[in-house]
Amino acid sequence: MQKISLEISGIAYSQTQSGSYVLTLKEIDGQRKLPIVIGGFEAQAIAVELENMVPSRPLTHDLFRAFAQSFGVSVKEILIYRFRDGVFYSKLICEQNGIITELDSRTSDAIAIAVRFKAPMLTLNSILDEVSGTPQSALEEAYGFEEENDIFEDDSNAPNEWDIYATEELEQQLQEALDNEDYELASKIRDELNRRH
Repeated sequence: MQKISLEISGIAYSQTQSGSYVLTLKEIDGQRKLPIVIGGFEAQAIAVELENMVPSRPLTHDLFRAFAQSFGVSVKEILIYRFRDGVFYSKLICEQNGIITELDSRTSDAIAIAVRFKAPMLTLNSILDEVSGTPQSALEEAYGFEEENDIFEDDSNAPNEWDIYATEELEQQLQEALDNEDYELASKIRDELNRRH
């Protein structure tokens, strides 16, 4: 059973499944990819952590991290161990006082937790072979996405809606978005602030 290390290569809006996103994981030392359909809440939870945003109140995955750390539990890795009928199955590999425990998890939750613990994300070579062997057009039809719609990519040719705001105004809007728990808007404002610096 050969394990392969993965990294997040992007999150794209799903064109066919309303309110859903496609999270793309890529093998670190190769080109094979796993596109995983996730909900909007999980997409936000992952993006908030990746962009180092601090919500005004803890999100569910932040609460899990605080709870685990307060009891000396660490997440050593997550493993995507099965792919069946279009669904990925995952587990958290946790350690407390030298004792290893495996917990079943939805893949989207496992990834949101992995990014918070800086834990490795792994899958089996056989799963990568199976999914990466599917033609890109079939994946796009099944998941309703195209990689160029990646919300982490910067389209420098697009008109910038933030140009009318001063940096100080954007910083205030960022704080208001965080206070209102509108993390999608906060993410966009943070991107613009980072672009300016």
